[in-house]
Amino acid sequence: MNVFLQNLWLSLPIPAFLIDPGDVLVEANPAAESFLNSSARSLRGTPVFDTLAIDAPLDDNIGRVRSEQASLFMNNVDVGGGNLAPVSCNIQIAPMSNMPGFVLMLMEPRVLADRLGRSLSVKSAAKSAIGMAEMLAHEIKNPLAGITGAAQLLSMNLAPEDAELTDLIVSETRRILALLEQVEQFGNLRPPARRAVNIHDLLDRARKSAAVGFAAHMTIAELYDPSLPSTFVDSDQMVQVFLNLLKNAAEASKGSPGQITIRTFYDMSLRLRRKDKTATLPLNVEIIDDGPGLPPEIAQDVFEPFVSGRENGTGLGLALVSKIISDHDGWVSVDSIPGRTVFRISLPVAPKQAEEQ
Repeated sequence: MNVFLQNLWLSLPIPAFLIDPGDVLVEANPAAESFLNSSARSLRGTPVFDTLAIDAPLDDNIGRVRSEQASLFMNNVDVGGGNLAPVSCNIQIAPMSNMPGFVLMLMEPRVLADRLGRSLSVKSAAKSAIGMAEMLAHEIKNPLAGITGAAQLLSMNLAPEDAELTDLIVSETRRILALLEQVEQFGNLRPPARRAVNIHDLLDRARKSAAVGFAAHMTIAELYDPSLPSTFVDSDQMVQVFLNLLKNAAEASKGSPGQITIRTFYDMSLRLRRKDKTATLPLNVEIIDDGPGLPPEIAQDVFEPFVSGRENGTGLGLALVSKIISDHDGWVSVDSIPGRTVFRISLPVAPKQAEEQ
């Protein structure tokens, strides 16, 4: 393979596999390695049908491509393999010129497009929830204060055994008030005061707070890329995002010891089009836990307001994360299978003028 073709193969942004006449994988490009979380060396020489679980008659289709010497497309096909959760992909299979029996298989995962669509709907839902949250908090807090005061007055003239009931009223109304304060925080979030910051400084603040509090029973590992440039965010709001995600990861363990991994890396592949410009989001933060994974029935909707997998959860924590990241022109996503849940945040690089200030 000459240098140009080799560079072209390495630069393909989608998973690509070269399959020999015996249906054995001969080569996999870097995007395929990342897709399957396996090295090209380990994939070479393995039967394609043992490596990839494709919800389509792959063997028949590869046979048709060989016999007809024509490309074939398969759309919206679920692809899995190893520990990979099924991912909807568009697949193209094409015969290799001057290489009888060899075929090239390209996969275009649809997960990114699907998530971007959900991201837009989540942002819209969050805005609607904000208005409702502000209205409900205002309308409910005043009568609750009256109920609390009346219960406290009644308890002054009651026997101790009867006062337990008024104490219950007071404690429950205070619990509801605390919930309303959280709702108000969700509804009244100020616009971000953005400046150039080192993302690792913010992660360290959140990690230290988590390690002495809600994540004291967990091991927190760091896989940082020290060469990352500055990002352009509101420090306090971004620390709140990291704390929410770390708390979510810690609660997934349900009190059992486990590990949370914080990973940072640089990836230029994600570009989002907004209005008349395209934004690149190369700074990535992943918060990974080894808990049981998200319940399948809510896995696609965890960033929606009032969606929670916990019995007493409010469903506002991840919705708040989504809103903050959207306000910072970033993107948040989640991948979850039993034993591994990954929340990824993608952010822009700070503009040069912001770093010079």
